Amino acid sequence: MSIEPKRWRWTIPWLFLAPALIFFTWFKFVPILKGLIMSFYQVKFIGADRWVGLANFERALTDSALGAAALNTLIYVFSTTIAGGLLAFAVALILEGQALHIRIIRTAIFFPAVTSVAVLAEVWRILFYPAQTGVVNSILGLFGADPQGFMSDPNQALFVVILLQVWKNIPYSMVIFIAGLAGINRELYDAADVDGASPLRKLWHVTIPGLVPAFSVVIMLSFIRGFRVFTEIYTTTGGGPAGSTEVIMTSIFKTGFERLDYGYAAAVSFMLFTFTVGLTVAHVAIKNRFSRT
Repeated sequence: MSIEPKRWRWTIPWLFLAPALIFFTWFKFVPILKGLIMSFYQVKFIGADRWVGLANFERALTDSALGAAALNTLIYVFSTTIAGGLLAFAVALILEGQALHIRIIRTAIFFPAVTSVAVLAEVWRILFYPAQTGVVNSILGLFGADPQGFMSDPNQALFVVILLQVWKNIPYSMVIFIAGLAGINRELYDAADVDGASPLRKLWHVTIPGLVPAFSVVIMLSFIRGFRVFTEIYTTTGGGPAGSTEVIMTSIFKTGFERLDYGYAAAVSFMLFTFTVGLTVAHVAIKNRFSRT
């Protein structure tokens, strides 16, 4: 009598999960597998695909254009992670609390996170329009500065799109930090007050150590978002001007859908996928190791 209910107790949850698992497998894992297979071929539209083995992967390691895109990606990742993380941490410290006006401000700050990237990109193009009539250039003109090229200037374009990503990432990271702040034992602050600790010392010795897990999550998510960035770049600069904002994902897109070199694009995609998965696994392993010590 007891075996039947126990079996159903395990079966029913899997029945509810089955549609989502089937959907996820078909639209996630199957394309990944097909992409991996495609990466070993030279894909042809006329005639059979030609097996090339590891040639696409070897080409990726010596491709100077891909190397430049990878360098831009690294600059993008580290800049958005550091700037976005520090700004989100500062905003979280300022907006910690349950007062009504603080919650309203937090809600307003979160708007960029739920707004379409295409809309944000259009706002960015208006703000940084490379002419004297642009919003930012108009403000600079009040101080006697010359109009800047911004997204049309190869020396400034990457910095401008980094600002967009930082602005977009701050709300997510802010929420993580606020949740972390809520989890810090208030008695630690009371003990620090008894010892006469200054606000700066409390920040350094209580708040920051208590937020190590939050910092870990923010850094990991920022890294993954940074390495996989596409829409923000493609809708603002398209990888230009002169390749100054070309990142790995836009390079893959152009290789596959503009130059129709699907095999090579699949190889680079799988290398990026493997790297991000490896990064995530390494992060979890390091986190678990430190949590046990």
